Amino acid sequence: MLHLKLQASLQAAVRAVLPDADTTAILVRPCPDARHGDYQSNALIPLAKQRKLNPRQLAEQVKAALDVTELCDAVDIAGPGFLNFRIRPAALAAVLQTAARGEHLFFAKARQPRTVVIDFSSPNVAKPMHVGHIRSTGIGDSLQRVFRLLGHRVITDNHIGDWGTQFGKLLLGWKQILDRDALARDAIAELERLYKVINADCDATPARLEEAKQELVKLQAGDAENTAVWQEMIRVSQAQFDTIYGRLGVKFDHALGESFYNPQLGPVVDDLRARGIARESEGAVGVFSDGSMPQKSDPFLVNRDGEWIPDPALVRKSDGGFNYMTTDLATVDYRLRTWSPDEIVYVVDDRQAPHFRKLFLTFARWQPEAAAKVKLVHVGFGKILGEDGKPFKTRSGDTVKLGDLLDETEERALKVVTEKNPDLPEAERKEIARVVGLGAVKYADLLPNRQSDYQFSWDKMLALQGNTAPYLLYAYTRLRSIRRKCEEHSAGGGQRSAVSLNVPEEIALAKQLMNFGLVLEAVAEEYRPNFLCNYLYDLAGLFARFYEGCPVLKAEGAERATRLLLCELTGRVLKQGLDALGIETTEHM
Repeated sequence: MLHLKLQASLQAAVRAVLPDADTTAILVRPCPDARHGDYQSNALIPLAKQRKLNPRQLAEQVKAALDVTELCDAVDIAGPGFLNFRIRPAALAAVLQTAARGEHLFFAKARQPRTVVIDFSSPNVAKPMHVGHIRSTGIGDSLQRVFRLLGHRVITDNHIGDWGTQFGKLLLGWKQILDRDALARDAIAELERLYKVINADCDATPARLEEAKQELVKLQAGDAENTAVWQEMIRVSQAQFDTIYGRLGVKFDHALGESFYNPQLGPVVDDLRARGIARESEGAVGVFSDGSMPQKSDPFLVNRDGEWIPDPALVRKSDGGFNYMTTDLATVDYRLRTWSPDEIVYVVDDRQAPHFRKLFLTFARWQPEAAAKVKLVHVGFGKILGEDGKPFKTRSGDTVKLGDLLDETEERALKVVTEKNPDLPEAERKEIARVVGLGAVKYADLLPNRQSDYQFSWDKMLALQGNTAPYLLYAYTRLRSIRRKCEEHSAGGGQRSAVSLNVPEEIALAKQLMNFGLVLEAVAEEYRPNFLCNYLYDLAGLFARFYEGCPVLKAEGAERATRLLLCELTGRVLKQGLDALGIETTEHM
């Protein structure tokens, strides 16, 4: 809020000094070092260099034309031409009062809303969702929440893996060894058993593999029986997915699986060939390097023994089947034709980065005009490791199932809650444990730089101290407790009383609240929810110092009103910030 006012004033001052200047890049951001000020702009330096002016002299001229006396105590010029702004407490207080009236919560809606398609989660039919799915699901859900909060039009699409060679084996297993009772008890576990048994048979016996291939051919040809079985597999799988998504509070606008694009795959390949973008090689069809990039950075080439050789993006296999590249090209085409997005975001692990590089470049060659209008982004992420630093597995070495992980999280959280509040009714303890446990898992996943691997630790994620969800949730419950203890306090009370910030702890907390919108914008710009995690942790820490140093309930008059208002607004921002991470709050812990 304040930075936008400063930014507008600075842009006006620049236009007064340089009437023909493009001021859209004149931005104001939080000062990296609080000793130098609250906000800073370095935009005059590149502007001066473009015009061969002295940056510091330009800064002096702009400062002379700048009118921010209502907002700032001082504007300082530092280094080669940085402008540092120090906000007046009265200006902070004025913004707090407008927030108390519900005019904003320290962020503004986008002036030019974008249409953003976010592709995330993408589990496979007939397989259990595992611990790795928490990454794509949590990051994608948080991003869609932040984009919506900022006023963008968001379309979420769960690109489910519901097609491919594995279905031949599953169909064979379904017809020959299906246990109907086991299917009724746990459909995914039974489908997993079918696949393992038939897959082992196929590895041992070529004739068995041929049987599975024939079942797949029948499915692809539209055989009624196989199609009905395949649809039943999708139905029971979706029921399991929905249970997990329900627990995580995740919803999708669409769940268009790979099979949805089947009718388009042949035409995609034909069009690529007709345009000369794809060609046949060794019976397959692929997109090869067009020589427009340096060999080292060309994803369609690979270096083997010192020689650069083709590494094409295959769009049709030698047996006539299609693959992920074909489906993904058809998917981009469909999304552009259907939703006209400005941006398509794929939240998929970093191991798929080479695939997406080829996909984006191939699409740009196939449909250059359409590609020029859309931003295609791969939001990659690292792996989850066990505390031993190796990929996170069960003791028996199996992949950790996501449902089991969530169960254990809630059980462990219940122990923590029971130790802290044994007198609460069991149902209430279980509900708090659900919120705290699921929040802890999500937060631990969102907190690291998404491209880093991180170690999964129950003790760390459920700790009430440190940068964890339980710590933030506990801070929120303290804020709610203050409100309950002060029956006469309301948002209206904050409006009627003058707000006056006099103590350093009050000012520091108010300044942190001011930056909520900037952090949300940074999350959307960089696709990094960890920025919001760290902001909320800092906010909770500043609130703790404020609460220790500034009596709230024992204060009187304007001081009491100010401190209650700071508590109220901190609570609102904590709740909104946690919600943007996909984390529920609770009134008690």
